Amino acid sequence: MAAKKLNLKDKYKLLTRDLDWEFSYEDRKKAFPYEDFEGIKINDWSKWEDPFRLTMDAYWKYQAEKEKKLYAIFDASSQHNGHLNVSDPRYINAIKLFLTGISPLEYQAYQGFAHVGRQFGGVGARVACQMQSIDELRHVQTQVHAMSQYNKYFDGFHDWTHMHDRVWYLSVPKSFFDDARTSGPFEFLVAISFSFEYVLTNLVFVPFMSGAAHNGDMATVTFGFSAQSDEARHMTLGLEVIKFLLEQDEGNVAIVQKWIDKWFWRGCRLLSIVGMMMDYMLPNKVMSWKEAWEVYFEEAGGALFKDLARYGIRMPQYADIVEKEKEHVSHQAWWTFYTYGHAAGFHTWIPTDAELDWLSEKYPDTFDKYYRPRWELAKKLESEGKRIYNNALPQLCNTCQIPMLFTEMSEPGQIAYRVSEYKGDKYHFCSDGCQHIFEEEPEKYVQSWLPAHQIYMGNCGGPDVPDILRDYYHFNLGADNLDMKGSPDEQRWNEWKKQG
Repeated sequence: MAAKKLNLKDKYKLLTRDLDWEFSYEDRKKAFPYEDFEGIKINDWSKWEDPFRLTMDAYWKYQAEKEKKLYAIFDASSQHNGHLNVSDPRYINAIKLFLTGISPLEYQAYQGFAHVGRQFGGVGARVACQMQSIDELRHVQTQVHAMSQYNKYFDGFHDWTHMHDRVWYLSVPKSFFDDARTSGPFEFLVAISFSFEYVLTNLVFVPFMSGAAHNGDMATVTFGFSAQSDEARHMTLGLEVIKFLLEQDEGNVAIVQKWIDKWFWRGCRLLSIVGMMMDYMLPNKVMSWKEAWEVYFEEAGGALFKDLARYGIRMPQYADIVEKEKEHVSHQAWWTFYTYGHAAGFHTWIPTDAELDWLSEKYPDTFDKYYRPRWELAKKLESEGKRIYNNALPQLCNTCQIPMLFTEMSEPGQIAYRVSEYKGDKYHFCSDGCQHIFEEEPEKYVQSWLPAHQIYMGNCGGPDVPDILRDYYHFNLGADNLDMKGSPDEQRWNEWKKQG
């Protein structure tokens, strides 16, 4: 007798929910030891809605089709010398920063979802985390492959995995995911699936990838939009996580709100680097960081949190501060990198007159008042052979690990500075948000590995800064760092264009 053909609903159930099993001789609580310690209460895992609606066989077919198209474009870009089609050699430095600062986070996400997926008693959550884990691994692979073409022709791409673990400014993205991965499984999902993937990820994968297209970098824009189709599913998971936790038990609301507040702030600090890339590192610009924030958080995020209000969830704490900081963070971050350009693994530069005028137009209330005078001074000093390089090590925030570069929003000319004491030691912070996060979990953040502190303690090679940059960071001094003007990258570019 022929076997009855299953309909799609039954097949989907067999290949997802029915992969679970009953614990007949072992204690279920021992199998999922991390499910209870955060205080989250799950009363009925069957209420979890599968956000991906994919079986594993369908998932592989779907991703395989995307890979065929993606790698065909990579090959075409390579065969047609795609590195010569970008708008300006300065643009490549944004890709260096993306590879060293952002791509390793995709690998951290892959590891994180693989770990926490094992910790959930509900099979729906386990399947969703498994698929997202594979997505994240695919992302880092396609990003590395897309950018490998540039490694053949430009400096600074040669040892990005080593740099991610050691370079001072890369401790910022690394510490973000280290923090998330050392939290409990439910906090990890709120941190990454909701606060980052749902609330903030569009700020990375939409305006910046559009910027790649505007600057002739089809390899990068292709992997960006290929990843964005996965990100759409990840955002759905993020929303399901929040909805599920809030509907399971009213006691979960306060815990979830605390996590949303924490990870919204940590994510905003991390995205300062993306704002800098958009405003200063894209020769052909799409929109300002301020405009992107207004579209992708204030409008979209505002609607989201209005919807979540019925569960008792409010806008993240300090969202009002970020609304003011959108006028300042990209300028403050780029100025810091410009003055520490000798200690960075990419080149920096003074914006052109046209770019300064564009920034004045986009930031009419703040740029000319606070930031244009700095660049006018920098141009004057450079013309006199006194290009600014700051040789002092910066003080770092103990939470976000960013140098103390942010200012008070009530007085944008005054560096923001906070201090807390814990067990007789003082700890320093760039903001009320970072100080609050520390004071909620001081025993976690007193362990922060702060690069400037470690350099002073002799744990990063040395003793001289060039020794640290060369031997500990693996920078090729004079090639990877310093100003874009006169760099080997610029010289090669001019020679290529001259030959063309």
